[in-house]
Amino acid sequence: MQIETLITEVFSKVKEQFIEVEASGRHIHLNRTAIDQLFGEGYQLTKNRELSQPGQFVCKERLTIIGPKGKFENVVILGPERKDSQVEVSLTDAVTLGIKAPVRESGNIFGTPSIILKSPIAKIMLPNGVIAAKRHIHVSPEDAKRFKLEDKEIVQVKVYGSRPLIFDDVLVRVSEKYRTYMHIDYDEANACGFSKGTLGRIIKNGA
Repeated sequence: MQIETLITEVFSKVKEQFIEVEASGRHIHLNRTAIDQLFGEGYQLTKNRELSQPGQFVCKERLTIIGPKGKFENVVILGPERKDSQVEVSLTDAVTLGIKAPVRESGNIFGTPSIILKSPIAKIMLPNGVIAAKRHIHVSPEDAKRFKLEDKEIVQVKVYGSRPLIFDDVLVRVSEKYRTYMHIDYDEANACGFSKGTLGRIIKNGA
């Protein structure tokens, strides 16, 4: 019994050194104006399931996104509604669409490409808002203290997928609204051999 307890304690201490990694596919955030235009005045997005970040959820509604060269149908919308509409794609997606999506932190959409959004009843042009999300870690204040991290800090993360690799230039985002998870897109997920439950270890100052 003492050996089992010791093993459990050691495992817990080792696990505390890691963060869980999640892969995000292409998705859309909408503001109130876009929701009204695409679904009707006063329409409320329908929650389908909760996401790992508190208050965030997958909606039942889907849209088609259309670029100069290609399109993607059945693209998920994430709620709740935001101040500004934003479309997040991978760089591979951007090639298919025929646009040059810059790598940006979520919400930084100034000067980004336009795109067409199509619902079952309407089609609109977003004047900007298409980005490839900068790889990042959502961190709770408690975990920020544990890992000695600061908001907006840049770190490396070694991800232990089936093809382990070290991601550089990873943005740290600390907030009381967050649970601690690293987010990468599907291009990055394929590169590291991601599967559900994949863990990463934060590396500071090249250590």
